[in-house]
Amino acid sequence: MPQQLRDLLERNRLWSEALRAEDPGFFQRLSQQQAPKYLWIGCSDSRVPANQIIDMAPGEVFVHRNVANVVVHTDLNALSTVQFAVDVLKVEHIIVVGHYGCGGVRAVLEERRFGLVDNWLRHVEDVKHKHVDALDRLTTFDARHDRLCELNVIEQVVNVCQTTVVRDAWDRGQNLIVHGWIYSLGDGRVRDLDMHVPAIEALPQARERAYARATGSA
Repeated sequence: MPQQLRDLLERNRLWSEALRAEDPGFFQRLSQQQAPKYLWIGCSDSRVPANQIIDMAPGEVFVHRNVANVVVHTDLNALSTVQFAVDVLKVEHIIVVGHYGCGGVRAVLEERRFGLVDNWLRHVEDVKHKHVDALDRLTTFDARHDRLCELNVIEQVVNVCQTTVVRDAWDRGQNLIVHGWIYSLGDGRVRDLDMHVPAIEALPQARERAYARATGSA
């Protein structure tokens, strides 16, 4: 085994021992059940670890991550995660979390090719084309990059709300709200994009409010 992997196993051992010393029953409780109230849908970027960012322990947040925090109706991986979180775990909040400086979003803006992942990033490119006027009004690349990161979150929240899993949950009166956040690598803070959807009827207004806030047209 490479030494780098041995180092990881040693770090795991030390972490486990330290946690058990602080709370001897922690892993026993954790192994018996998980009951998170939150589903985090975020980017795979290694700099954006869900539990650390919101300071929550293992078992307190259910997590799905992919390149550029995309949710599409043909992705059975994402949909299965949403279905398990909503129907089995009964989460109360689904939070789509993007981040400034996203490499996937940057690739779309720069029209760069990376291979297979380009097909996945077509979903972000669709967001770019949808909001091309708002992006073209910005004078710097960094401003366009930040704005597209925000708009991508808003559109992915829309996609989550339109899944059959979430709509069925709302139809049966389940307590469930879908949110949009964005994380800054520069200061470690999460910013609320004012995108909160408690029912399908609230989606159009929530989207317009979040879009107006993001583009400064409120």
